[in-house]
Amino acid sequence: MKLTTFSYEIGANGVAVAKFDVPERSMNTLTKEAIADIQAITKETAENEAVKGLVITSGKDSGFCAGADLGEMQTLLYLANKAKTPEDYEAVFNQAFTLNRVFRELETCGKPVAIAINGLAMGGGLELALSCHYRIVADDNPKLKLALPEAKIGLLPGAGGTQRLTRLTGLQAAAPYLLQGKSMAPKDALGLGVVHATAPSAELVEKASEWVLANPKAKAPWDDDKFRVPGGVPNRQAGATQALTVGNAMLVKETYGNYPAQKNILSCVYEGLQVPFDTALKIESRYFAKTVATPEAQGMVRTLFQSLQDLSKGASRPEGVPQYEIKKVGVVGAGLMGAGIAYVQAAAGIETVLLDVEQASADRGKEYSQKIVDKAVKRGRMTAEKGEALLSLITPTTDYDALKGADLVIEAVFENPKIKAEVTAKCEAQIADIAVMGSNTSTLPITGLAEASARPENFIGIHFFSPVERMGLVEIIMGEKTTQETLAKAIDYVLKIKKTPVAVNDFRGFYTSRCFSTYTHEGLTMLNEGIAPAIIENVGRQSGMPMGPLEVSDSVGLDTALKIGRQMAEAEGKDYNDDPLGALMAWMVEDKARVGRKAGKGFYDYDEKGKPSEIWKGLADYAEVKTTECPPEMREELIKRLLVRQSVEVARCFEEGVITDARDGDVGSILAWGFAPYSGGAVSYIDLKWGIKAFVEEADRLAEAHGDRFRPGAMLREMAEKGQTFYERFPPAGK
Repeated sequence: MKLTTFSYEIGANGVAVAKFDVPERSMNTLTKEAIADIQAITKETAENEAVKGLVITSGKDSGFCAGADLGEMQTLLYLANKAKTPEDYEAVFNQAFTLNRVFRELETCGKPVAIAINGLAMGGGLELALSCHYRIVADDNPKLKLALPEAKIGLLPGAGGTQRLTRLTGLQAAAPYLLQGKSMAPKDALGLGVVHATAPSAELVEKASEWVLANPKAKAPWDDDKFRVPGGVPNRQAGATQALTVGNAMLVKETYGNYPAQKNILSCVYEGLQVPFDTALKIESRYFAKTVATPEAQGMVRTLFQSLQDLSKGASRPEGVPQYEIKKVGVVGAGLMGAGIAYVQAAAGIETVLLDVEQASADRGKEYSQKIVDKAVKRGRMTAEKGEALLSLITPTTDYDALKGADLVIEAVFENPKIKAEVTAKCEAQIADIAVMGSNTSTLPITGLAEASARPENFIGIHFFSPVERMGLVEIIMGEKTTQETLAKAIDYVLKIKKTPVAVNDFRGFYTSRCFSTYTHEGLTMLNEGIAPAIIENVGRQSGMPMGPLEVSDSVGLDTALKIGRQMAEAEGKDYNDDPLGALMAWMVEDKARVGRKAGKGFYDYDEKGKPSEIWKGLADYAEVKTTECPPEMREELIKRLLVRQSVEVARCFEEGVITDARDGDVGSILAWGFAPYSGGAVSYIDLKWGIKAFVEEADRLAEAHGDRFRPGAMLREMAEKGQTFYERFPPAGK
């Protein structure tokens, strides 16, 4: 037997041990070779009379298996996307059914199979474990997690996960792990009956072998005629029927029907529990094949699985630039953003100088980190010693001399070019010629700010999002004179603090702020049109955005939005007060003193905990409500307005050279401002949900109906004529 990803050794006791260890990989994944090896191991175990049973484990300390291989998944997605004939669809089903067939062969090989899980088991890795008769998990690995995370990237567990997990735990208990991709620690899995035992890592294989020898006639519970699903089967037991009914209602409430995978998971569970297990596996594979063919799955897998992984590993980093070692970083401005930046740096082990004009302000900035640490220690997520070590890396000060030796400095002061220029000069007087000077501005052009720099080639925008410790994206902005070396250094910094960088070129508002603002602007335009605020907010959430346009505006700060709007209008030679949106914002901020969530009053009224209680009734004094009903056709039109408007602006950013890589466009749109994640991002929304030709036609229709802000540019029209996609025209670097 020739194996390439497993080793196979028969012990003196007759128990075979198969170790999963993909060569030259830090983590095991289910490649074609691995699947072929599992088949060969199953055959050998079943046919070799000297083998009494099998124990599967991992040869890697990093974990057991991270799930399906990215390359294999892309092949299946490609087949599903191109399928046209019955033969094509049959080929998709057959490939989707491969793991179900292989795992079922293992499960019914006639001999006991145990699995010793020493680390991470995700997706197909956990599904392989569920097809084994006995599961024992390490209890001394704090990073060990078991999960079926497919739903997070638009897929469903397609290797028996929907069927085996539900039969082990019951429908209600399995739901969050199937629908949300929630992970379980060993003790959780033990309590749910997903695993049978836990033990120290060093004892796993021995204990699994003992179980194999003690259970020569082992079989899966569902292969026993007396097996009953915990909690019952829908349509047969009232409890299970009620759980499914409630689950379906909650799913619609949470997803608004935007996520096909979740709907198909429930269908898998409902239909699969009604039939024999082997038929249930075919049902699951049928729904898996159906799901991968959807534009939602195509987009989410590409963006949230492939592109996010690539960018998080530095795919945008210029080649040929030596790695930049970052040991010390200065942060100037200890407000909310600066304090958050200081925390994530210290958490990454970077010596941090937190500087402000007053010591009390700098100290308050460090207190922000203290509160995060205290909460983590209280919840058992961090030891007190590690917390103290983290805090010791942050030095609050008013002295610019403390910046000496910094490899990078980030100014996070007020959005005022004059103040930023003064700070830049003071910082550059202290740091080395090779050090990077960064600005955390969210709107001001980097090229203009770099005019205050003595070394504009080392000046770059490093735009964080709030709250810094929770937001995973950092937008890096190139000025006209910024070098590729400086870009590489900035990316090295972002990767060190465990964030995902997207690189864009200079423009007022850059990529993220510029495109995000179109969402709030369209919502405010609807308000001025007399559409009831509640309709606007509900439709915003139903479109897939995390908040309605009015609540988002409150969260940003209406005074901030007014200030930025006036700055941008001035730069374009316009009077913002003449703009209907500018007039509305001025009325809210200057006439009614309603500046948003931070003051407890904006478009919403807020309770003492800062949560919105109700939409402010006084809005009707400014914009008369003319539309109070929202029939389905109007709902669809409003959703299109919100999403197409954002996407048209994204396309303009590509046309103007602000952004040049389709991956950055998709990942940035989801992580920065929450563009409908089910679409795979604003770029995939155009490419996959519509197709360029249909999108251009729809944008033109919206422009005729609602205004030229929807009008597609020359580039989109050219792409429509050529039949191009964004991923063809703006492919990842080097591809």
